[in-house]
Amino acid sequence: MSAIEAGARAPENLWRQEIRATLALAWPMVLTNLGQTAMTATDVMMMGRLGPDTLASGALGANLYFMPLIFGLGLMLATSPMIATELGRRRHSVRDLRRTVRQGLWLAILICIPIWIVLWHGEAILLAMGQEPALARQAGIYLRYLEWAVLPFYFYIVLRSFISALERPGWALVIVFVAVACNVFFNWVFMFGNLGVEPMGIAGSGLATTLSSTLMFIGMAVVVMLEKKFRRYHLFGRFWRADWPRFKGLLRLGLPIAGILAFEVTIFNAAALLMGLIDADSLAAHAIAIQIASISFMVPLGLNQAVTVRVGLAHGAGNPEGVSRAGWTAFVIGVSFMALMGLVMILWPHLLISAFIDLGNPANARVIALAVSFLAFAALFQVFDGAQAVAAGMLRGLHDTKVPMIYAAIGYWGVGLPLGVLLAFHFGLHGVGIWIGLSSGLAVVAALLLVRWLRRDRIAPPLAFGH
Repeated sequence: MSAIEAGARAPENLWRQEIRATLALAWPMVLTNLGQTAMTATDVMMMGRLGPDTLASGALGANLYFMPLIFGLGLMLATSPMIATELGRRRHSVRDLRRTVRQGLWLAILICIPIWIVLWHGEAILLAMGQEPALARQAGIYLRYLEWAVLPFYFYIVLRSFISALERPGWALVIVFVAVACNVFFNWVFMFGNLGVEPMGIAGSGLATTLSSTLMFIGMAVVVMLEKKFRRYHLFGRFWRADWPRFKGLLRLGLPIAGILAFEVTIFNAAALLMGLIDADSLAAHAIAIQIASISFMVPLGLNQAVTVRVGLAHGAGNPEGVSRAGWTAFVIGVSFMALMGLVMILWPHLLISAFIDLGNPANARVIALAVSFLAFAALFQVFDGAQAVAAGMLRGLHDTKVPMIYAAIGYWGVGLPLGVLLAFHFGLHGVGIWIGLSSGLAVVAALLLVRWLRRDRIAPPLAFGH
């Protein structure tokens, strides 16, 4: 039984049914997110084998890459609540779903142009930020190979949103794990120079990610064209036909989502850049700790995506009880999991760090010690991170994105970043001060979003664009 059918039939134990429906939808999304994170994680792991300086350069380049990437990703994610709400209202809708996907692909092309221009000048941007010239030069080389992954990645996200709203996220899981395997292989070939290929170093890692992202889109395109449940939508038919009201609806919903993601992710990017101002060891340790925290974050992120669909379906069907049930179910699951992951980070930090760096090498001793201290603070903010991630998805299912964007700006850039800078550079806490700031920003945003959700009956906007 699909989650849509489950919600429509309203069985006797509605909460138990909602838990099953949420988990059935969320677990492939969680694993898909883990797979996508594994691509970045494997890049970091393999860069670490080339030395701390290469790892630090890769961290700089990746953080600059993710700043514009995440903003565009928010625009792509607007397709999910729009599709879910339409399905909640008219379960067998075809034309509107196809047009939403088409305009999402148009938006991907449009936003990529300025992103490519920015990333092409990555070295100059990093130098202007005060980064070490040698690290900035290597990061710039990395970015010139990596930036071409943006468009196929956005196309993949739009198509993933489509199949997820139809509650068939399993295909995305298969595709992304094939891409992870390919990414490892491409890194081995191009970064280290195997199978007769000249070693490319850090540039090879950027090329590997671009090739892997292209394969992800191609795989997803094949699925939506050939799989029986998807092919009736003819997603690529009349691709050049405009639907300007829908395009504007995507922008209206997507820009605040992009703002939320940009405020959240760029504070972590800014933290990495600040670490670079401290020293290379702090930057390398931060790269390790943030990768570990990012892996655990994939569970609430998957729940974020699932609860957007579940809340959107109930909202589109005009079912406020279903909206409440869907939201609280995902929230409790997400916060509980992150509390458990925080405990793991406190109890076994060296085991986690060993996946990224050689613990037995004396040259790595300071990086390891810093990474352990950073993980202690990452453990503390796990609950806050999970709470804000799921709560944002709950509100997104109601098409409520503008005020949450303001909350994100207040929490991350009004509280988190200034506090981190003050503690790191004025009070001499260095990297630990930055992590305290990150934790505080997450706590503020989580609290504000939760209060917003409690007032949802008064703030839920109209059901959909154009109506």
